[in-house]
Amino acid sequence: MRKLFILTVIILLSTCSRPPTLLEEVLQQGELRVVTRNSPTSYYVGAHGPEGPEYDLIRGFATFIGVELKIYEAERFVDVLPEVISGKAHIAAAGLSITPERLRQVNFGPGYEQVEQQLIYRRGNYRPRNFDDLKGKILEVAPGTSYVETMQKLQEEMPEFIWVENPNSDVSDLLLDVANGTINYTVADSTIVSMYKNFIPEISVAMTLSQDDWLAWAFQKRQDKSLIEEAERYFAFIEENGDLQRIKERYYRHNNAFDYVGTRTFRRHIEQRLKKYQSKFVDAGDNMGIDWRLLAALSYQESHWNPNAVSPTGVRGLMMLTQRTARVLGVSDRVDPEQSIHGGAAYLKQLKSRIAPQIREPDRTWLALAAYNVGYGHLRDAQNIVRKQRGNPNSWLDVKQALPLLAKRKYYSETTYGYARGWEPVKYVENIRTYYRIMQWLSEDEPEALLTESAEPETIT
Repeated sequence: MRKLFILTVIILLSTCSRPPTLLEEVLQQGELRVVTRNSPTSYYVGAHGPEGPEYDLIRGFATFIGVELKIYEAERFVDVLPEVISGKAHIAAAGLSITPERLRQVNFGPGYEQVEQQLIYRRGNYRPRNFDDLKGKILEVAPGTSYVETMQKLQEEMPEFIWVENPNSDVSDLLLDVANGTINYTVADSTIVSMYKNFIPEISVAMTLSQDDWLAWAFQKRQDKSLIEEAERYFAFIEENGDLQRIKERYYRHNNAFDYVGTRTFRRHIEQRLKKYQSKFVDAGDNMGIDWRLLAALSYQESHWNPNAVSPTGVRGLMMLTQRTARVLGVSDRVDPEQSIHGGAAYLKQLKSRIAPQIREPDRTWLALAAYNVGYGHLRDAQNIVRKQRGNPNSWLDVKQALPLLAKRKYYSETTYGYARGWEPVKYVENIRTYYRIMQWLSEDEPEALLTESAEPETIT
């Protein structure tokens, strides 16, 4: 129906004497030009191509209106809005907050995520409780961000308050500077902090500076609102069908499950343990068509990369295979690292092949990982519960709500496989997702970059 509408619009353009609207221009050109930033919270190239919350949203919008997406990166955050103001880009999708100053320069579409501006300090240092505590300290913010407006407003109220707009640093650079002790404080959105605290465990939130900021796409400031109105229809559509919530859950919601101690321990184990087994994960991943970092994240959740790990139930090795699974997969020695890794990779591939073919990524992988933990039968039971509740059994977001119900008699008494500790696979998958994302960020598509030559291997007994 929408494609028919678009074709009708294009036909009408040829007979219409008025200037075309911006939406009509986009349809005529057949492409949507979008400027973004390379960031875990916007757009990046993952193991299987472009990813990121902004990318998923804007790709969906391009499909919604039936045009090709032309997305490109601005070198600095401060360069994003000028691309829209000049008309080079139709839309800026880069985690932009709606602010009074920006509203004087551009128009905004509907807000799709509410965020807080947070003051960040180094964990273990003195935590400021109010702005008087910031006197004599170094507070820097990234140029072109909404934080600049917040700092200007604070300085109007407190002239003695000192801050610096660092022209050479992005938000991620300043978070690293805080972690390294180069500066005392910086400011970042809660979504950014939620993501980066997994990569930079030394950072912590001192206090909230604002609570009512909305992220939205920016459009050129003009009377013609046709493209914005189409974006409003798109967001209403994905909110109703659940895609908006799924995108938020994919990139943000699981991040809060990982704490400071867990992050530090994981980073240390990357340096001390992974080096011995990384090439085996790479080989197994190549053989099975699975990102080696996902296999390594799965192994870390199972055994913390300890080849001698054993559970009270008798599963053993880096991938914690049962005797039965090992026998089926042809693994003769479960504590042999190479056999265990290749066996675990083959088992995960086997589970993914059993997932219904219509289930798309990344839900397909998350469901297979849950089955790795709780068993394929219990996963099917949880999917059936979702069906009865009129949810989407193909969505990890819905299935992870149903899995804990397998521990309640009201639900498990009506399933095929009965009781299960259903909360465990939920935590299991969320942890693996976090480990995986950390390794993606650390490796930056270069497997060798994960490890430093100076790292001392840890002795595991």
